[in-house]
Amino acid sequence: MIQSYKRTPKLATQYDTIIIGSGMGSLTSAAILAKEGQKVLILERHYTAGGFTHIFKRKGYEWDVGIHYIGEVQRPNSITKRLFDYITEGQLKWADMGEVYDRIIIGDKSYDFVKDVQNFKEQLYEYFPDEKKAIDAYVDLVFKCTKTARKFYTEKAIPVFISKLLGGWMRRPFYKFSDRTTFEVLSSLTSNEELIKVLTGQYGDYGLTPKKSSFTMHASLVRHYFSGGSFPIGGSSEIVKTIDPIIEKAGGTILINAEVDKVLIEKNKAVGVKMMDGKSFFAKNIVSGAGIITTYKKLLPADVNIKHGLEKQLQKVQPSAAHSCLYIGLKGSPKTLKLPKTNLWVYPEKGDHDSCVDNYLKDNNAPLPVVYISFPSAKDPDWSNRYPNRSTIDIITLVPYENFEKWEGSRWMKRGEDYESQKEKIAQRLLKALYEQMPHLKDAVEYYELSSPLTTQHFVNYDKGEIYGIDHTPERFRQKFLKPRTPIKNFYLTGQDIVTAGVAGALFAGVLTASVISGKNIAKKVMKQTA
Repeated sequence: MIQSYKRTPKLATQYDTIIIGSGMGSLTSAAILAKEGQKVLILERHYTAGGFTHIFKRKGYEWDVGIHYIGEVQRPNSITKRLFDYITEGQLKWADMGEVYDRIIIGDKSYDFVKDVQNFKEQLYEYFPDEKKAIDAYVDLVFKCTKTARKFYTEKAIPVFISKLLGGWMRRPFYKFSDRTTFEVLSSLTSNEELIKVLTGQYGDYGLTPKKSSFTMHASLVRHYFSGGSFPIGGSSEIVKTIDPIIEKAGGTILINAEVDKVLIEKNKAVGVKMMDGKSFFAKNIVSGAGIITTYKKLLPADVNIKHGLEKQLQKVQPSAAHSCLYIGLKGSPKTLKLPKTNLWVYPEKGDHDSCVDNYLKDNNAPLPVVYISFPSAKDPDWSNRYPNRSTIDIITLVPYENFEKWEGSRWMKRGEDYESQKEKIAQRLLKALYEQMPHLKDAVEYYELSSPLTTQHFVNYDKGEIYGIDHTPERFRQKFLKPRTPIKNFYLTGQDIVTAGVAGALFAGVLTASVISGKNIAKKVMKQTA
């Protein structure tokens, strides 16, 4: 059972593995290690576990903070589905979102992304009849690119001496794609700007525009949703709920309200963690799922940082974009309100994605460069059992951290009137964007609340309120230090920074970290066991 540190639960002083943070990477590592017989302690600084998979409740509603849809879990044999089944003992169930998972809206035109590759292509042929060749070439490239990822990520988990021998060979095919930007690749296939804008219409899922993002990030995301999107039945809190018993069964615990001050290191070996209140816990292995920037800047002693040149490593990566999310509660069931399961991506009519972002960053009164609208209550078939005659909507947009920087250091929920008024301006713009798409919802909105980059900073402990850890640029994928092993013995990393953005990226990161610690090929084991 998830326990509060402040309620003095029964705790050991010695564990096999201690994991800092309770996001998807941490939960995955913990579940796998528990199944390998390890006693694992997860330490979460907040009052709720799950990182971006947690939920919050307000005024008789509940919202999922980071999970809007997951791909690949519809295919019983996919590695993503197998892994989720493995770490939850098959207890986590998924609801299919239906034929159309994403709708790209540009001005007054809309374009549906339809599940299954052939259907996806045929729908695009209808929109762009003269671009059939480019569409086929694009889909082929997405598959070619994602095939190279397996060896690239496997290399991050293999022993150091094997990596020295084979690492270059394993990474090289991936670099052919990762060294190029998404825009570079797409503009080599077509000069149709509208088609490029549509094909890159999901860039918000990894937070970096086509001219800056690595094509491998784009391709892995697009491939991930080719079989459609799904949502956890019962909401994203089911992830922690179904993993917790597995950790507990092996003698481990997920501890909330448990903030780590420093990792304890003796003779370049991690031995434990010191809590903010001075208490210490010890383990053979220490894992940080708090993100590489937070880990190196805040959790490691300064002398260790200097000794291994970790600050220099951080100079080679950038934090990803910050955002605001408007959480809306509505009177009426999803059915009554005619809420779709399909996500809406709303873009300005003029300009490519990069110029829309640039214009907005220069002048925040310019059109919002991206508005993502998700209908979680419509996606979850169990929602109406828990919340009859109520619905929820999430709306996300890009908001620079700098816009809220002057309130840095102020307390959550107590940041003052100016802060609230700044948030209200953004909230009104997002409501307007919603009503433009669905005017009939105007009278149904009962409650709304906006998160700012400072909210993300507070809850996820990311330095600049970033949503996706570090940016997915071509340079990022060249950084060999983004892997589970660190220069400190028995100290490891997990989470989206060592693989890629999002829940599935963090899931795979957890597998890599657990593979390194256990010395076993976990992915191979899972595929065999669940076959």
